[in-house]
Amino acid sequence: MPQQVRHELKYYINQGQYEVLSGLLRKILSKDEHTDENGEYFIRSLYFDTVFDDALMDKIAGVENRSKYRIRIYNCSDSLIRMECKSKYGNYTAKRSALISRDLCDQLVAGDPTGLENTSSGLLREVFREMRLNLLHPVVIVDYVREAYLHPVEDIRITFDKQLRSGLFSRDLFNPNLPTVPPLTPDQIILEVKFNRMLPPYISNILSLAAGWSSRSAISKYVLCRRYEGREF
Repeated sequence: MPQQVRHELKYYINQGQYEVLSGLLRKILSKDEHTDENGEYFIRSLYFDTVFDDALMDKIAGVENRSKYRIRIYNCSDSLIRMECKSKYGNYTAKRSALISRDLCDQLVAGDPTGLENTSSGLLREVFREMRLNLLHPVVIVDYVREAYLHPVEDIRITFDKQLRSGLFSRDLFNPNLPTVPPLTPDQIILEVKFNRMLPPYISNILSLAAGWSSRSAISKYVLCRRYEGREF
């Protein structure tokens, strides 16, 4: 297990519950500085998987230790592009990230990892190995709007993810008009709580409302957005 791991709690909540929680949290936490005038920003991720769909099948099977790779952008802009690997270790999560250029992004989306074997980034060398050995390749675009609240103690990050949509089989990462479909009902919002070791009581007390409304869930936006492939899972 890597040294930098975090707790991650996830819940489904509805619009009314969101309004109660967000109203309380905005009084005691800071908004993410990257949000727009509405306090939100748009996230688009292009997820990769192997030729055997290892990331998908490991998640469905509940494998304790697993990883998935993605390219992430914000507001459909190429000004900030990250290659990321999110890993799960039992009840803990970890994320590694590397900034990449638009040219390298286009190269990876096209399935070409040439040159990554010589990079100084361990993550990108890992992507090269996965693309060469396990045919890691793009499989689905995942879109949503995020509202995020932060607290420096324990690096707390509480997010409300809204309007989840699947880009189906598209790889058109920077297209703002990409056709997408929603895997959830319009009223469903995903609450995520991330922190290092523990939550202060005054934050934990607010979040206990969510635990009372909804059971903690092993929610995967990636799995949700691959529902339209004609397979059962």
